[in-house]
Amino acid sequence: EVQLQASGGGLVQTGGSLRLSCAASGFALDDWPIGWFRQAPGKEREGVLCISRSDGSTYYADSVKGRFTISEDNAKNTVYLQMNNLKPEDTAVYYCAADRSQGSGRHYCNYGMDYRGKGTLVTVSS
Repeated sequence: EVQLQASGGGLVQTGGSLRLSCAASGFALDDWPIGWFRQAPGKEREGVLCISRSDGSTYYADSVKGRFTISEDNAKNTVYLQMNNLKPEDTAVYYCAADRSQGSGRHYCNYGMDYRGKGTLVTVSS
């Protein structure tokens, strides 16, 4: 069974940093496209960062370029989202997702992915 669990959220001040973790089970993370998404209250889901395995590229939403990065620990089957220079508008529930297909990062961030886990809340105070 494919399972994803995000953790590491919390309260941080503007300009601060936070690292989220996404632990996967039921599949090998480095075999499947992976993405981080977020949803703020009353807003549409936003694809923050999505990795394509077909070409190895990473798509970043404009809102997080230069501030958010992704890394992977294949031994732990875990992917991380490093968030720096956080802003109040980054406040949202963040969750990780995965997909069986082999598409582009932009596609996944725009249209979502097949499997998603429970999210973790990030609150950035002004």
